[in-house]
Amino acid sequence: MYKHGRNQNGFISNRPSVWLMLIASSVLIVGSYLFFSSRMAGSDSINFPVYDVQQGPLTVSESVSGTIQARDKVVIVNELEGQSTILYLIPEGTKVKEGELLVELDSSSLQDSLVDQSIAVQNAEASYINARENLAIVESQSQSDIDQAKLAFDFAVLDLQKYEEGEFPKLHDERESEIKLKEEELSQAQETLRWSEVLYKEKYLSQTVFQKDELAANRSQIQLDMAKGDLKLLEDYEYKRQFEQLTSDVKQAEMALERTQRQANASIVQASAELQAKLSEFDRQKSKLEKLEDQIVKAKIFAPQEGLVVYATSVRQRRFGNDEPLEEGRSVREREELIHLPTTASYLSEVKIHESSLEKINVGLPVVITIDALPGKTYYGRVSVIAPLPDSQSFFSNPDLKVYNAQILIDGNGEDLRSGMSCNSEIIIAQFEDTTYIPVQAVLNVNGQPTVFVMSGNQMEQRAVEIGPDNNRLIQIASGLKKGEQVVLTPPLSAAEVNNDERNQKLIDIPEMENLKPAPTRNSDQGRPEAGGVQPEGAAAGGPGGPGGNFGGPGGGPRPNLTPEQMEEMRKRFENMTPEEREALQKRMREGQGGGQRGSGERGQRGGGGQQGGGGGQERQPRERGNG
Repeated sequence: MYKHGRNQNGFISNRPSVWLMLIASSVLIVGSYLFFSSRMAGSDSINFPVYDVQQGPLTVSESVSGTIQARDKVVIVNELEGQSTILYLIPEGTKVKEGELLVELDSSSLQDSLVDQSIAVQNAEASYINARENLAIVESQSQSDIDQAKLAFDFAVLDLQKYEEGEFPKLHDERESEIKLKEEELSQAQETLRWSEVLYKEKYLSQTVFQKDELAANRSQIQLDMAKGDLKLLEDYEYKRQFEQLTSDVKQAEMALERTQRQANASIVQASAELQAKLSEFDRQKSKLEKLEDQIVKAKIFAPQEGLVVYATSVRQRRFGNDEPLEEGRSVREREELIHLPTTASYLSEVKIHESSLEKINVGLPVVITIDALPGKTYYGRVSVIAPLPDSQSFFSNPDLKVYNAQILIDGNGEDLRSGMSCNSEIIIAQFEDTTYIPVQAVLNVNGQPTVFVMSGNQMEQRAVEIGPDNNRLIQIASGLKKGEQVVLTPPLSAAEVNNDERNQKLIDIPEMENLKPAPTRNSDQGRPEAGGVQPEGAAAGGPGGPGGNFGGPGGGPRPNLTPEQMEEMRKRFENMTPEEREALQKRMREGQGGGQRGSGERGQRGGGGQQGGGGGQERQPRERGNG
């Protein structure tokens, strides 16, 4: 099992397996029992690694590496579509003036397309003109047809009005006059016949004359009957027929007018749509021509202002190292950055801040910057921007690495600086002119309260303190300690329920090892090696499992502060053990637990806790107290 950690640069590093880690921790955190003192063979003194509380200036800072970039710059990008080849490229580092040629891209294919597109534009223009004239013709013809249909409708209405108001009344009056005339003629003929009949009876007239008058009377009667019949025919048949015919002619003319109007509108709409389509096609072809002309112009890139040429590939961070250097003959894609032209002499530093340092670093903090290429020179600046989200490229290359991009504005004009230079930025989190401080490893979190263990004679005193910021090595003590006091550098971890503020994890017991826990040591046995007391320094050289070691199992002090992942891995390893392997492990631990009473010199060299074992553990000399 491996535990992942991060080095100064924020990269993942692998630690040894849990067993080697446990051995190392047993060496580093000697004195594991909180309130027990130990007694070495032949000596009554206590030896713990301690540190003298210091007082003086303290700087809390975070060091990050980064790259120098121009603060304000013009980015020259490739605006040609697709892939294009560089025909000419101005050398990097050249100081250019406004309007000077920087890059020329291959545009031969665009030139060929330009000729074809010019022909397409001409054809589209001819089609557009034809459609425009056709629309004018259709509009004129449609208006003529509408006028003719409207005239026919007006004539039909007039014919109806003429017949109903003129012709019919006239015919009716003529027929009535004819009847009256025939009636007068009949009356005269009948009167003549009556006198003729009288005269004929008196023999004054001949029969021939009488018959002639009788025939004239009959003829007048017949003519009167015919006149009345003509009037009746006019009123009952001719009028109705003619009225209906003329009314129908009006309706037909009206519908013909409507059809003509609709047909004219449809023809005009169709001609207009065709004209619009031809116009759109003409505009599209012209746009394509203009775009080709613009693309050909953009194949030559000129400097928009005076500046120093810096290739984009020289300053941007390479992703997986596959960015090819910018050179003539290289293919570039659309929107790819080609050249940076700094607009001012001001620079900034682009850095990446690890997520564990975000709480300490804020915008506006002062920064001391050193340049790798300019040894002996120091620049100053301030944090200006911290990204709200982690860097996606770093996360993609390593999901366990989460860093946030940040920018540090560098004071001054930075005359000697160049884009792309590597730099180291020390972010000043806090500065104290006179304060008390100790190493961070001397502080434990006991029941939510920062706690240290102060040496008072041969005893350890547990004391709560008020802490300030730290720089991962030293931590400020706001109150609770005085200069010259000695604190234990390896405080007993068994006193702390929580010993990692960042992860907020608790010590976890492995269920399989519950029955192997040692019985509590009585106060009367404190300091006696045979009782399993803590062996100072020498005993720490022993291996895991001995009473004087720091394995955390039977016979040892508290268990090491493992992460939940490590504990889960250990649990899985115990679950996967065979009964024989578990029995062998328990046997080794029981032997280590009993070593305090029956240990030998050989067992003492392996970390046994007996008198002889203690002597074996003393082969290593204890470290001197002090600042070590």
